[in-house]
Amino acid sequence: MSQMRVREALNRALREEMDRDSTVILMGEDIGAFKGSFKVTKDLLQDYGPERVMDTPISENSFTGIGVGAAMTGLRPVVEIMTINFSLLALDQIINHAAHIRYMFGGNAQVPLVVRMPQGGGHQLGPTHSHCWEAMYAQVPGLMVAIPHTAADAYGMLKTAIREPNPVVFIEHETLYGDQGEVADEEFLVPFGKANILREGTDITLWGASMGAKVALGAADILAGEEISAEVIDPRTLRPLDVQTIIDSVAKTHLLVTVEEGWPRWGVGSEIVAQVVNHGFDHLDGPPLRVTGADVPMPYAKNLEKAAMPTPELVAERARELVKRKR
Repeated sequence: MSQMRVREALNRALREEMDRDSTVILMGEDIGAFKGSFKVTKDLLQDYGPERVMDTPISENSFTGIGVGAAMTGLRPVVEIMTINFSLLALDQIINHAAHIRYMFGGNAQVPLVVRMPQGGGHQLGPTHSHCWEAMYAQVPGLMVAIPHTAADAYGMLKTAIREPNPVVFIEHETLYGDQGEVADEEFLVPFGKANILREGTDITLWGASMGAKVALGAADILAGEEISAEVIDPRTLRPLDVQTIIDSVAKTHLLVTVEEGWPRWGVGSEIVAQVVNHGFDHLDGPPLRVTGADVPMPYAKNLEKAAMPTPELVAERARELVKRKR
């Protein structure tokens, strides 16, 4: 095992896949000479050359469309969009084309495309650089949506995404890039559609993806000091979604709190609650609760930005309410 940061794990995955498969190419804004805005593509241009690591103009709809076409003709492009907010400029290419071409062509064309995008608040970048859009992409049939939390998952899931014959929206939280974790020295892949139980517990289930999982773990630590045992589930992928692991956990704990940084209306937490109510209602001893980002554009001021994001303390407070009610 080696200790590495999330950005280093992603870089290792890209290197290994480019070594393994000559059809893997990278394209995006500042990924080459600048080594990527978050240094995920560090030194790849010098090692693989400009034909495989391509700096693009600031035109998301154009280079994402090029990625779709390249994927249809036999390449495996990994397109990096500098922040998920900018992907709104490429929705036609991602949703109308990448996600639906296989269906519209009756299975005779595939789009093995990966679109990598960082998201999330905490860096005082304002509303056009800080939002979380996983709920929107998870709604689209034809797309896979991967949202890793740990360095090991970032590595193994990116390798899985690159080998996947269908388009994958691969979402990385900016705050997690510097987090360290153990990654096996031997190659491994993390399958899509299989959640990770980060912490076993018996009193309440905390569900959170990406940064939500980290916040949930922080809440579990707080609750442990109060003799409340929280189980923490990281879904890893939102599409496909591992519903059974959630239901099994709620069957054990009988309570649920979901954690997400996105807005409260029509979010991923809403879908998780709906799945639990539909498939595990009889297991519940209290109403499922959601902890989300505030229903506002992300503020720039540091104190307001912090107030607009979920915290371990807030999650612990909500969980504590439910457990006290049950006891």
